[in-house]
Amino acid sequence: MKAIAIKEYGDIDNLQEIELKIPEIAEDEVLVENYATSINPIDWKARLGYLKGMYPWKFPVVLGWDTAGIITQVGAKVANFKIGDKVFARPDIYNDGKKGTYAQYVAVKEDKLALKPDEITFEEAAAVPLAGLTALQVIVDRLKVKKGDKVLIQGGAGGVGLFAIQIAKHLGAYVATTASKKNHEFLKSLGADEVIDYHETKIDTVLNNYDAVFDTVNAIDDGLAILKENGRLVTIAGNPSEEQKASSKEVSSWWLQPNGKQLGELGNLIVAGEVKVIIDSVYSLTAEGVRVAHKKSQEGHARGKIVIKVK
Repeated sequence: MKAIAIKEYGDIDNLQEIELKIPEIAEDEVLVENYATSINPIDWKARLGYLKGMYPWKFPVVLGWDTAGIITQVGAKVANFKIGDKVFARPDIYNDGKKGTYAQYVAVKEDKLALKPDEITFEEAAAVPLAGLTALQVIVDRLKVKKGDKVLIQGGAGGVGLFAIQIAKHLGAYVATTASKKNHEFLKSLGADEVIDYHETKIDTVLNNYDAVFDTVNAIDDGLAILKENGRLVTIAGNPSEEQKASSKEVSSWWLQPNGKQLGELGNLIVAGEVKVIIDSVYSLTAEGVRVAHKKSQEGHARGKIVIKVK
């Protein structure tokens, strides 16, 4: 099968097309013919070597952690999915480094899978898993947002931020977010009640007494400054210092936990019109396509998800 891989850590030129064997699946896995994947900041961070202390990968390494496609093979212990099912998932990160989603076929454990709603395309489905699950788990499980809460989402125009705004609004929260001026009306159309231009305004001059802060940009001190006593802050972009964690406000970091059941819940929200999938751009599964996609993600100018069309 065709895959896009890196043979060493470094810049986008290290992304190259290679041929790999189709993955062999375990008893609790399915094989998905991949129709689409998407780009997340973790992809180019991994390419640059930022994750090498976490995963003992051996080159070549296939990156990518979103998939949407059709099941072509099921393991002996798979009970709830069958060949021909249209699915989407955020697969596990495997230590061999060969099972990323920049490839024509992907092995996925059953508990990470959700059925793809017929109402959305494969490209839209591929834009959801990593970013959408991260937003859902932080907003619902970690920040415990409820109706009437005041929530700040730092970095609202990114892939995770867009989902977080909509999920928090669905729960009945008052939602503030930060973004450059060009994105203000767009974010308000998705449910943001207040959008602050971080280039021109310090958030603690306009916000105060917030129940929750979701930090996607590594601006922990800024978020703490507007939290009420005993408020909660969760970051996916930084590492809270001991001083920050010692404050009277609850501060923690979060790393996504792949979860097929929650992904199915997200699919239901999308079908119900509570959450929209925002796609910035679509590229092909070629070395050049993935390089351009990585460059766009790394520069931070995308509004919504960057998708790679595989089939």
